[in-house]
Amino acid sequence: MRATCSVMAVMMVTATLASAEVTSGPQVGERVGAFTVTKVAGNADDGVEDGKTLCYRCRMGQRPVVMVFARSADDKLAKFVKELEEEIEEHEDAKLAAFVNMIGTDKEALKKVAAEFVAKHGITRVAFVVPTESDNGPEDFKIAPDADVTVVCYKEGEVKANHALAAGGLSEDKIEEIVEASCEMAE
Repeated sequence: MRATCSVMAVMMVTATLASAEVTSGPQVGERVGAFTVTKVAGNADDGVEDGKTLCYRCRMGQRPVVMVFARSADDKLAKFVKELEEEIEEHEDAKLAAFVNMIGTDKEALKKVAAEFVAKHGITRVAFVVPTESDNGPEDFKIAPDADVTVVCYKEGEVKANHALAAGGLSEDKIEEIVEASCEMAE
């Protein structure tokens, strides 16, 4: 009985840690540097054609921006992006913007997944890109290999909020918390 309880306790702690926040990406107060990406899909109004290689971070200038690094395109990410799109529309005067960097080892597969994801979910205000350094994003950004989603909210190039989550960590509460942080930048 005692051994069973110990095994169950270890399993519960492991499950909790698996969905817990991790440290990933530029932290609050740090500057967000330039990096090169290829735009795949989304945000047709940004003036960047799909397939173009550029510094999307540079393109956003001093605006409030929600920059996402995602390893998987699932329903939780779709819900999060759709909520971001609502906030972008609501804060149009503040020029709130967002872009999602799909990261992983196969750039061509990432581009295909991103394009299909955008089409399937009708994403219109958030651009999906693939960084030149696609494995873990730009090296100096220090995107953690165990972070499934890293969200960096920045304004005028300075990080205002950072949320990094292991697989399964993008919960309803986390989505609300991240969207709220993006709204605060726009107000």
